[in-house]
Amino acid sequence: MEARHRREEVEREERRSDERETQIERKADVVEQRERELGRRASDIGRKEKSVEGRELELEQLVADERRRLESLAGMSASEAKAELIARLEREAEADAANRIREIRESAKKNAEREAKKIVALAVQRIASEHTSEISVSSVALPNDEMKGRIIGREGRNIRAFELATGVDVVIDDTPDTVVVSCFDPIRREIARLSLEKLVTDGRIHPGRIEEVVAKSRKEIEVQIVELGEQAAYETGTHGLHAEIIKLIGRMKWRTSYGQNILDHSKEVAHLAGIMAAELGLDVAMAKRGALLHDIGKVLTHEHEGTHVQLGVEVATKYGEHPLVINAIAAHHDDVPHESEISVLVQAADAISGSRPGARREAFETYVKRLEGLEKIAASYKGVDKVFAIQAGRELRVLVTPEGVDDARMSALADEIARRIEAELQYPGQIKVVIIRESRATDVAR
Repeated sequence: MEARHRREEVEREERRSDERETQIERKADVVEQRERELGRRASDIGRKEKSVEGRELELEQLVADERRRLESLAGMSASEAKAELIARLEREAEADAANRIREIRESAKKNAEREAKKIVALAVQRIASEHTSEISVSSVALPNDEMKGRIIGREGRNIRAFELATGVDVVIDDTPDTVVVSCFDPIRREIARLSLEKLVTDGRIHPGRIEEVVAKSRKEIEVQIVELGEQAAYETGTHGLHAEIIKLIGRMKWRTSYGQNILDHSKEVAHLAGIMAAELGLDVAMAKRGALLHDIGKVLTHEHEGTHVQLGVEVATKYGEHPLVINAIAAHHDDVPHESEISVLVQAADAISGSRPGARREAFETYVKRLEGLEKIAASYKGVDKVFAIQAGRELRVLVTPEGVDDARMSALADEIARRIEAELQYPGQIKVVIIRESRATDVAR
């Protein structure tokens, strides 16, 4: 029994051995087949390598032949052609780069200018209303609100008479115990403010009394102008000025340049010029004199033709000012050459005073010039007695003489003024032109 089991075990081992040998033989056949395949591939690769080498030789030969042909046609060698090509590419690249740089710069300038205008516009929009209110209106306190009705008068006759006499706009609103006087011209506004305060204090408010008080206030302002001129001359140590120049200096108090008060600006320039002249060992009195008078022509620009420099030179020459002072006035904007160190100091002091932060505001100056332009256009017509730009320039009130303008001419005159305003000025919104013709008959009872 045991022997039979062992024989069966041996037979199984023999069968396993036979199966292994068979598998080994099959694997050997596969390996031999792969070796034969690899041998065929190797021989194919060798043939292809030889073919590629042959073709490379042919291509090199063709390239050499083509190069020689191109060199013969171009009249230059390959190295020269390469250098020429590189140089041409460099020139084209430089030209392209220059064009690109110019485009970038132009684009940057356009964007910068647009952004700058945007920033300035936003700033003006934020401050213009408040600033204009501060320097173009004056408030008059009333003892009670009942006084507002007396100022207005029956059917508005008192307020109309007051506005016609002074050329201002009287604003009466819900603000308790306060009336606002509005006008771009500071002298007119001050006369109106003084007149209204006197009328309120006196209590007698009617058209006749209004004209009388306005005339008296106008005389008081004229006296104040002389006092301000003398005070400015005293503060700056400037002596021997002509009486008319003193008046012009006093009128600077009610004139502005880019929102900067001209009298304060001129005194500041005088002090600066005097300090610099003292440091340099120059004539301090002459420097202060030239600086105080350098913008005196601005007081006359709304009454006479010409720039403030030309008008300033004319008035200084007329009243016998020193040639150095006249040159300081004429040269402070480089209109004429500087003839002395004094005029250079005046120009420098003017630039310092005008360029310091917060000194000037462009928006208000443009606004005032527009209103002055409105009044100048209307005043140029024959028969016009007085012209007042009111309602912040939205209304132009023109008073004509009955003898110079009849009823038929009034409509035509209003149309002519309106069309000329459209042609010559730039302004927002609309401007209403009102022509007023008033006849008066006066006699005296004896």
